[in-house]
Amino acid sequence: MSDLVKLEHILGIKFRNEAVYKEALTHKSFAAEHQLNYDNQRLELLGDAVVQIILTDYLYRRYTDLQEGDLTKIRSAMVNQDALAQFARDISLGSFLMLGRGELELNGQDRDSTISDAFESLIGAVYLDHGIQTATDLFLPILLKNYPDPAESLQEINPKGILQEYTQQKAQGVPQYRVVAVTGPAHAPQYEVEVLIKDKVVARGVASSHKLAEREAARAAVHVLLHRDGEKAGTGEKE
Repeated sequence: MSDLVKLEHILGIKFRNEAVYKEALTHKSFAAEHQLNYDNQRLELLGDAVVQIILTDYLYRRYTDLQEGDLTKIRSAMVNQDALAQFARDISLGSFLMLGRGELELNGQDRDSTISDAFESLIGAVYLDHGIQTATDLFLPILLKNYPDPAESLQEINPKGILQEYTQQKAQGVPQYRVVAVTGPAHAPQYEVEVLIKDKVVARGVASSHKLAEREAARAAVHVLLHRDGEKAGTGEKE
């Protein structure tokens, strides 16, 4: 069974134009090594726009009581690199990517930036091959499987953004992050990061990467601050 046939089974879609899916799965590093005149960057641009319109329409219809600002925040959280990478992993997209040798050595098939871009490229390909409804039917179940209620998931998806918004509302400046320890073997390090507000340590986070540790520290800090002040994230309202 070819990779494209396997991907068809995962997505539940019959590919009409296989060439557009090959393009969606072709990373620029592979294209350069094999002297191809295409890669997935153009489809990424298209797919980004398709995801935005699908998601905006969904949020507009679902959350009729929310204003533009809140809908924009939720949408931004749903299409950030972390969320898109999770969507890509949900369909094992990384295993289908055509990557150059350097990318493979750097584990590009599971790097957030690479697979999140590929997910947008795939949505772009589905849109070109089948239209907006099929793209919607593919994207929304993946979205809702990972985030059943996008509005409630905002704090979990973007804790650093929530924390920064909160501290700015309170005139406490921008949170600062610093690594305090890196432990474990080189192939599986554990980063410990602390977050400071006005030079005071508020919380710490531990994870397998610097970026994830910052998120964990921010999430813990949001919990600490909201519990202390008895407020809801991003609202300034008392619970």
